[in-house]
Amino acid sequence: MTIKYRARPIEEAALKELRVRDDAGRECAPYADREGGAPLRCCLRPSETGERIALVSYAPLRRWAAAAGADPGAYDEQGPVFVHAEDCGGPSEDRGYPFARAGVRRTARRYSARGQILGGRVLDLGEDPDGVVERALDEAFADPEVALVHVRAAEYGCFQYEVRRPWHAEGAAP
Repeated sequence: MTIKYRARPIEEAALKELRVRDDAGRECAPYADREGGAPLRCCLRPSETGERIALVSYAPLRRWAAAAGADPGAYDEQGPVFVHAEDCGGPSEDRGYPFARAGVRRTARRYSARGQILGGRVLDLGEDPDGVVERALDEAFADPEVALVHVRAAEYGCFQYEVRRPWHAEGAAP
């Protein structure tokens, strides 16, 4: 399956900030991952045993909203995400939608260009994880008011990655 939409990792400038002090104001506390499998939002893959990672608080709308002139208000939430403790260079290759595995559940939360929630959908990834995610993104972007979608873990609501409307990908208007 050819992937139609680009899953965006946390941007490098934000990662540099988070690796010093996170969005809750806490100092970064890296550690060696003893088990592996932590969903890394810097390179959009699971961690490997022994990698140095950090769990930081991240506000996924904050920097986008500032650059876009949007005011997400109370939707400017923050939550825990895992990142590499040092620069990792980001995603290495396109292997489908990140963290999409058969049988897991995700949510696709839609946001307007003003940073307001426009709705969401719970996704049961079933046996065709990439297909389910892609169809949910097609459905979301069929609404011209949707500027971006946050894909999150359904169980805890943790931010997984962002997908922007294709014309938002490079910051240009349609």
